[in-house]
Amino acid sequence: MKVVVVGGGISGLASAHWLADAGGDVTLLESNDQLGGLGTFFESGGKWIDRFYHCIMPSDDHLLRLIDEVGLTDQLYWKPTRMGFIDGGVKYPFNTAIDLLRFRPLTLPQRVRFGVTSLLLRRLGKGKDLDNTNSEIWLTHLYGQSVWNKVWAPLFRSKFGPVEEVPALYLWQRLGRERNNSTRGYLRCGHKGLIDAIEGSIRSNGGDIRTEAEVTAIRQQAQSMQVELADGEVIDCDWVISTVPLPLLRKLTSNSPLGGTFRDPNLPYQGVVNVLFFLSRPLDGYYWAPVLNSGTDFDGVVEMSTLVEPSQYGNRHLVYVMKYTDRASALFQESDEVIAKRWCEQFLALNKDLGLTREEIVEIRVFRAPFVEPSYPLGYSQLKPEIRSGDSRLLLATTTQVYPNITSWNSSSRLAGEVIRLLQSSKLPEGVAGVSD
Repeated sequence: MKVVVVGGGISGLASAHWLADAGGDVTLLESNDQLGGLGTFFESGGKWIDRFYHCIMPSDDHLLRLIDEVGLTDQLYWKPTRMGFIDGGVKYPFNTAIDLLRFRPLTLPQRVRFGVTSLLLRRLGKGKDLDNTNSEIWLTHLYGQSVWNKVWAPLFRSKFGPVEEVPALYLWQRLGRERNNSTRGYLRCGHKGLIDAIEGSIRSNGGDIRTEAEVTAIRQQAQSMQVELADGEVIDCDWVISTVPLPLLRKLTSNSPLGGTFRDPNLPYQGVVNVLFFLSRPLDGYYWAPVLNSGTDFDGVVEMSTLVEPSQYGNRHLVYVMKYTDRASALFQESDEVIAKRWCEQFLALNKDLGLTREEIVEIRVFRAPFVEPSYPLGYSQLKPEIRSGDSRLLLATTTQVYPNITSWNSSSRLAGEVIRLLQSSKLPEGVAGVSD
């Protein structure tokens, strides 16, 4: 039985890894020259650098299992991190009860209510139909209108854009993943090391991997599938696993009856514009800080070198700043040079309290990705695509299916495992091992 996996992000890599490990005949196709999706990388200062920031949480069981299977557990380390909060250009620590009591954007009664409600939020959501509950309504009821306006509303807008309804279940599930845990993990070999290890595992088990292999069409025959490439090659196979965003899959199946076989909720996606600042000095020690009302285009700062040793960045300190935005927005369409210049000025102004100078910014890189975060409507649990629809031989493993879990490498690894278990449960040859939960 031959399986073609379309897309070489973490979902595609994990799917191909488990298929090849179980003895399946698998071919992985990736249109770019690198594997990894949002885990792609570039070389700077003799080091491989992630284009987009990543970390590993202690609760990321599925990703941790994958890391172990490809022999990288000894590369994994854990480190406590701190969170900040920037409002009106003023920086606040945001980690302890004392920090919250000193958080001046809220009044003292609002701070107390915020703290107590946050501690009880997981319990308050149990047994509730949060999938059909508007986050704004639920959080306003719990925290009050002022806290929603000052804190939650700007955070939601920065993540989802002008979306009026986001299910409260998504937030509740996210808090479940993080569980007030400040400890985060990373790999000494970086995410490139993980991607390379998965690639090596696939190849060593007989799998075929092709980069710069653009798929232009997916078709189903009577009892088989066809995948057509941009160079005209047609690959015949028994099953196709698609991990590409649904807007792209829609195009690939537009001239085939397959286009009507999978549930397509037609979700809007948020893309991201991501700027990396390499510094000759540390910033302020906060791993992550949202940025509100501070005159910046970007609304989040991640000081990655609070988690990753500067030696992994060529003895430089790395800071990511980002803005989630629609891929059709004016910002997303701007040139790298224009964004780099403006955001550098904003970054320096934001950190004038530290005396940061332009000379201490030794390198700036700009990256963007068009499909990062689906924006979910109320009741999405009943709308999200199934892995397999009807008797189709097309299986889906996309970010639109990880809900209510957050979009992460762990969620994608979990979904890939579900896809492979479904495929193996009745379709692989007798005697071929399965993927355990």
